[in-house]
Amino acid sequence: MKKRIAVLLALSLTAALPCTVMAEDTAEEATEAQETDADAQETDADAQETDADAQDEAAEEKSEGVMTYQEYMDADLDSEVTVETYVQAKQSWWEDKATVYTQDKDGAYFVYNMACSEEDYDKLVPGTKIKVTGYKAEWSGEVEITDATFEIEDGEYVAEALDVTDLLGKDELIDHQNEYVSFKGMTVEASQLDGEDVAFLYNYDGSGSQGDDLYFNVSYNGETYTFTVESYLCDKDSDVYKAVEGLKIGDKIDMEGFLYWYEGVNPHIISVTPAE
Repeated sequence: MKKRIAVLLALSLTAALPCTVMAEDTAEEATEAQETDADAQETDADAQETDADAQDEAAEEKSEGVMTYQEYMDADLDSEVTVETYVQAKQSWWEDKATVYTQDKDGAYFVYNMACSEEDYDKLVPGTKIKVTGYKAEWSGEVEITDATFEIEDGEYVAEALDVTDLLGKDELIDHQNEYVSFKGMTVEASQLDGEDVAFLYNYDGSGSQGDDLYFNVSYNGETYTFTVESYLCDKDSDVYKAVEGLKIGDKIDMEGFLYWYEGVNPHIISVTPAE
């Protein structure tokens, strides 16, 4: 009887051994697979970081005879300027002209009514690098490039929105003129139309209709500012146009847009969402 039990135990151990080995092999293979996946993810992350670094380096490079952003800012009004910059957005094309919002890593350039064929206009997608030659001008506080021509170059850069909410009312805000910016937690204030409180106006004085520019007031820290949806940039069918038409006085909102200037800060807004 004892011999039978011993034999049975031996057989059981022998049968269990391959299962144990297989389980160990499976666990080892799973661990190796996880390590491989982790290595692949790390490689992807490194590749993305490398691409981002390459994009930043490309954005820093200037060709011979091209101004840096600081040189552009230091240039006299009405002087000829040449800059390399990147398209961030554009207003609608009209009569072989295009108004373009552009930016590099150091600052932004508003290019007004640049000579542009319709074919080339279609190529000016966000991120496109262009070399612009024109004249530095100023209109009601807005510094811009006018009478400009351009050529498309190799390179790509898309700016991230800079939160300038806390700079509202401060002298430093103008240092970011024309940049792609964001505003957080602002309150919609009343505008006046025929003696009535309204949340927005068609045109600055309420004289327009749907399809015209939208003007609306927002406040932060007790100060009120006028923001604009430029209809040549975002037309009546755009999400932001419809969002502003749906605003109510007292709404708390977040916004993104370009830090345009007209007798003071007057951003051209391209996104409006409920405040987070």
